Amino acid sequence: MNNIIGLLPVALFLLLMLFISIYVRRQAARHEGGFIKEYFIGGRRLGGFVLAMTTVATYSSVSSFVGGPGQAWNIGYGWLYMAMVQVVVIFLVLGIFGKKMAIIGRKINAVTVVDVIRRRYQSDLLANLAACVIVIFFSATMVAQFVGGAKLFEAVTGYDYLIGLALFGLIVVLYTTVGGFRGVAITDTLCALAMIAGMLLLSVGVIQAGGGLANIANTIKSTDSAMLEPLSDGKMPYTLYFTQWLLVGVCTIALPQSVVRSLSYKDTKSLHRAMIIGTAVIAIVTFGMHWVGILTKGFMTGPVESYGGTIDNIIPYAIVHTMHPVLAGITIIGPIAATISTVSSLLIAASSAVIKDVCLNIAEKKHRQYSDKTLAAASMGLTVILGLLVFWIAVEPPSVIWKINMFAFGGLEAAFFWILLFGLFWPKANKTGALCSLTGGVATYCVTMAAGYKFLSMHQIFLAIIMALVCFLVGNAIGKPHDEATQRLFFPEKF
Repeated sequence: MNNIIGLLPVALFLLLMLFISIYVRRQAARHEGGFIKEYFIGGRRLGGFVLAMTTVATYSSVSSFVGGPGQAWNIGYGWLYMAMVQVVVIFLVLGIFGKKMAIIGRKINAVTVVDVIRRRYQSDLLANLAACVIVIFFSATMVAQFVGGAKLFEAVTGYDYLIGLALFGLIVVLYTTVGGFRGVAITDTLCALAMIAGMLLLSVGVIQAGGGLANIANTIKSTDSAMLEPLSDGKMPYTLYFTQWLLVGVCTIALPQSVVRSLSYKDTKSLHRAMIIGTAVIAIVTFGMHWVGILTKGFMTGPVESYGGTIDNIIPYAIVHTMHPVLAGITIIGPIAATISTVSSLLIAASSAVIKDVCLNIAEKKHRQYSDKTLAAASMGLTVILGLLVFWIAVEPPSVIWKINMFAFGGLEAAFFWILLFGLFWPKANKTGALCSLTGGVATYCVTMAAGYKFLSMHQIFLAIIMALVCFLVGNAIGKPHDEATQRLFFPEKF
């Protein structure tokens, strides 16, 4: 009976997401502007609140609710201090790229980040490589989300992992396929609100289980006082702070799934509102969930083996053992919302990378045109195929969710950080530099990750970003500058 009670809130929430997507799809059919623009960027009509929430929900993932808080339980306040760098991410990505991307996007009718890259660097090879990188690393991230959500579902409701995976995995694929970007943006908004609600419910349950904040603080001090220190008795060295701030902070401004939001808002007022609202929400979610992870140490004082053997089980264990089944069912909507909002955003972006950035570009070169009906069938069909492929991989789950997620983050950052930054703000950047940067950065990151090599004990992202910069500058020195038309388009203030 308790299993059914725990399942019901999640099932109702997922059905609500599906209903909203169907409704949005029907409404979108009434707007003019073409299927591609409507399906992949919502017709450039997002308001400030929805833009803020969809950007937050896309950035926040199951790692924000499971892996990250689990690490906070293990390490302490040092992990919280490191994680708080994420507070500035929404403000930076929309502040740095938001206006420039929107202006360029409207001039060239861009639908994806790769559209902008293709036009800026005048290179189909670079654009196609960028699209491939997006699909590969987005798929890795989606696998991590599916696995994390299904494991959480299993731990809280008692139902089998595969049942949870099928329930929310297939529904998220379906509602993403039906709703497109606008459907994803609106459901992301509800997901972000569900994240906050779930976090608040869990924090109350954890504080009560620990006997109050004062008692929790005393318990932590007596059982593991190193958790109260910024360096956590060597578990959080300065090198880890620095490289994690790069990985989950500064470099995330170039994540394509966040940058593409800059193409979707309707006016400057919406952009400014989104920057403020998004920063406030990401601050609440980041601080709240990591702090909850630390607070669980107030009553979960045993070794990690006592709670399932991995840090990914800490938060599910806390939910099950501190809350009534009804409240537990409502609480897990938060992390599951984080999971499905990330999957839906990445899925629609991966689909656009294949359909818009590769297939349609090839068709245009051959002077072929397709009807909206054909494009709709191809786009929705590919979205289903990609979603089911990721679902199939997640059936045999890999371990340690947050590491998979961080691997995908790093690969995307190594590929796009300098390409986007220099491409939008350095007139002398050319395609040779961009090609060298993308290939050199991604290759360095993947090789060092596979070999486990860390330069000066720092995360592999540090060496990858440095190598990507060096490759860009060397390639740029070898390559030729772009034509005046491109310069005028991207840097009109120079003429």
